[in-house]
Amino acid sequence: MDPLWLVVPGCAIWSAILLLPWRPWSTQPSFDAQVPPAAPDLRDVTVLIPARNEQAGIGKTLRSLANQGQNLRIVLVDDQSTDGTAEAARQCGLPGLSIISGDALPPGWTGKLWAQEQGLRHIESRLVLQLDADIELLPGTIAGLRELMESGNLGLVSLMARLSMDGPWERALMPAFVYFFRLLYPFKLSNSRSRLVAAAAGGCILIRTDILREMGGFGALKGELIDDCTLARMVKKLGHRTWVGLTHSAISHRPYRELGSVWEMVARTAFTQLRHSALLLLFCTVIMLAAFVLPVSALGQSGTTQIVGVVTLALMAMSYIPTLRYYDIPLIWSLTLPLAGVLYLLMTWTSAWRQWVGAGARWKERSYSKLEPHV
Repeated sequence: MDPLWLVVPGCAIWSAILLLPWRPWSTQPSFDAQVPPAAPDLRDVTVLIPARNEQAGIGKTLRSLANQGQNLRIVLVDDQSTDGTAEAARQCGLPGLSIISGDALPPGWTGKLWAQEQGLRHIESRLVLQLDADIELLPGTIAGLRELMESGNLGLVSLMARLSMDGPWERALMPAFVYFFRLLYPFKLSNSRSRLVAAAAGGCILIRTDILREMGGFGALKGELIDDCTLARMVKKLGHRTWVGLTHSAISHRPYRELGSVWEMVARTAFTQLRHSALLLLFCTVIMLAAFVLPVSALGQSGTTQIVGVVTLALMAMSYIPTLRYYDIPLIWSLTLPLAGVLYLLMTWTSAWRQWVGAGARWKERSYSKLEPHV
């Protein structure tokens, strides 16, 4: 076979990505908080934080909430931590903070959702902000999210927090993580009225409490590893609109300095994303090889094949550069996208292998091998 025909599919893939009308490569929509002139009244919002072994960073998260406004209530559920998470939170002396000692994890639940379900029992406010324990919010973020929700008549708004991107592995893989998420769940489609695509980023989600209770609380999600997107899908099924976007106003301070830490994070849910389907895994493998591996291999060819390979890599970089610019990452890192694509493919195969041998997903010293999704 002429090697040219091995490169053409990749060129077609990247051309299509750039030409799709919903522009999955775009960094819009996005949200950046504006500091209000006076401290807003946030009595209608309760922040719900599930925390397991977060002693090192919980103080930073809670202190950022102190700068959000007045009368904000915070419910922190200490999910069977073995470090000093609860004491570190208590030492912040934050007004409006309630610390709940979580019960043992029952069968069929993930730890995060079980902690959230316990916290929900203590919430009476109109809105709930689901916040991961490692995420810092810049001043004005909660008030801005509330305004966005009310002005758009939305049932759920979500921010994709800025991940740590300081070390070399983080720069090679974390912008790509955000980029691939947007390819899978184009924000323009997710934010439309269509129920075919629904997405949220679980680290920071503002949702109306009545909607959360109408869907059955977090128990409706208890078997889901990708609970954020499932939550958005359920909110849409109830007839409400959702919104998700990038931001510089929610910042994760969880480091991923080593390749292994990124590997574990992705392998936890990657095969679940493919619905545990071997057929979808094989299809994904073919697409990823065509998109990332064959264009690079074409550089070693000559003539038209090499030219098409160069064009394909240029199209790939063009689609990735907006993400790098958004996060102020030098554009030279666009050259690492083929490597990131191959590594994420291998992480997906790791996820599949663990599922096939019965190991399941692992997170926070827990194994989830026998979960039963509810939706």
